[in-house]
Amino acid sequence: MFDTLQDRLAATFKNLRGKGRITDADIDTTAREIRRALLEADVALAVVKDFISAIRERARTAELSGALNPGQQIIKIVNEELINVLGGETRTIRFAKRPPTVILLAGLQGAGKTTLAGKLAYWLKEQGHSPLLVAADLQRPNAVDQLQVVGQRAGVQVYAPEPGSGVGDPVKVARDSIGEAERKLYDVVIVDTAGRLGVDAELMQQASAIRDAVNPDETLFVVNAMIGQDAVNTANAFADGVGFDGVVLTQLDGDARGGAALSIAKATGKPIMFASNGEKVGDFDLFHPDRMASRILGMGDMLTLIEQAEKTFDAEQSAKAAAKLTSKGGGEFGLSDFLQQMQMVRKMGPLSKIFGMLPGMGDMKDQIAGIDEREVDRIEAIIHSMTPAERDNPKIIDGSRRARIARGSGVEVSAVNSLVTRFFEARKVMSQLANGKGMPGMPGMPGMPGAAKRPAAKQGKKGKKGKKVSGNPAKRAAAAKGQDQQQAVDPAAAFGAGMDQEQLEQAIKDFQLPPGLGKMINNQGK
Repeated sequence: MFDTLQDRLAATFKNLRGKGRITDADIDTTAREIRRALLEADVALAVVKDFISAIRERARTAELSGALNPGQQIIKIVNEELINVLGGETRTIRFAKRPPTVILLAGLQGAGKTTLAGKLAYWLKEQGHSPLLVAADLQRPNAVDQLQVVGQRAGVQVYAPEPGSGVGDPVKVARDSIGEAERKLYDVVIVDTAGRLGVDAELMQQASAIRDAVNPDETLFVVNAMIGQDAVNTANAFADGVGFDGVVLTQLDGDARGGAALSIAKATGKPIMFASNGEKVGDFDLFHPDRMASRILGMGDMLTLIEQAEKTFDAEQSAKAAAKLTSKGGGEFGLSDFLQQMQMVRKMGPLSKIFGMLPGMGDMKDQIAGIDEREVDRIEAIIHSMTPAERDNPKIIDGSRRARIARGSGVEVSAVNSLVTRFFEARKVMSQLANGKGMPGMPGMPGMPGAAKRPAAKQGKKGKKGKKVSGNPAKRAAAAKGQDQQQAVDPAAAFGAGMDQEQLEQAIKDFQLPPGLGKMINNQGK
């Protein structure tokens, strides 16, 4: 969603690099470019004016830090002001002292309230709560059925005494749900209300009546992040007519310009509390203004990535894999271990999303977007076609075994050869990192953008293993083609782009990326 804004800001800050002193003219030029970038992102004009004014004032009056050059100081100011625009601090649900806590969802039709209700219930369930979903949207056709399906996916109960589709009293349903929760000991009640295609008096009256009936502890305004500045107008209308305590953004993974996310908190004075960024019931998180600002400025989001890894990874299995990497030069780490780690990474979400959270990936968006998820399926098929002995010790995989594995997995023998070769290379790299020997081959690794290519073998001369290049033109061309495939740029291996060796090693220590994943996933076989 923020790709265009991120690119424009990156280009603006690039002009400040290397300057020993920032003049008033530089500040004005930078502010003008940031203003243009925000307006193109569909940020509300009033928000843009306040934002630019604050940046200009701080840039001209701030004392420069000795640890930062003037360009970095401007970026720091922009980052802090972005955090302020996005709400400042992370805000979560205020639970009632006496259960149940009542959460009322309001918003326009199509904002994703029903799906969001299921995601919120699932998130609360993971936090140890016992939520109850309430079907108080009795106007939209099949809204009750949809909530029941969503509740089933989330593994939570749904209170739906009325069939809906125009039948039933939503105020009575909402009121009765409180007694139902008290009787059955649910500690959180989430009320899904009806929406309209636009703001109207009937919608406001019904939402106000439900609010008065249940006296909610939290009223959350659900808004689609892709509707741009109109989100601010709708939010202000709901604030005046019903009132709300916080905002939930849906479809934050869309391709719109992101103006709603950057406008709504500042314009309404209400915090963005949650963000939904996918179709799965678990694609729902607390909204952290500082982390979102970091993403917009292309600095990654390692904290969110680490949190997702902690929820997904099995600590015992990861410890065993790490122990294998540190012993005997990594020789005990086999393809079974790699497959296990790779499958845990896939549970975190699409690889493009995971790598996009890493620092320094702003310049690699095209390569990251081009990661072929189907290649992971091919790798799994190849490994599953091996015997347990072959997975534990890939060195025994000779020519006949590779042919059998290729037939079993439905790929060419060259794909098996490539997988085994890349696995050995990745295992060596990760073993050296695990043993504290640093990143070999920096500043470029084979398969990483910017890496120095291996020198091509000269015809008629022996290589390290005494092999000669064929004199047959056809065979020589085939060999060259195979070498080019092995040296193809690997988008997923771009971990660490834009960082020096110390920063890269620290990032890897902070986030235990499964061994060799970046070396194993690429676009070969497309």
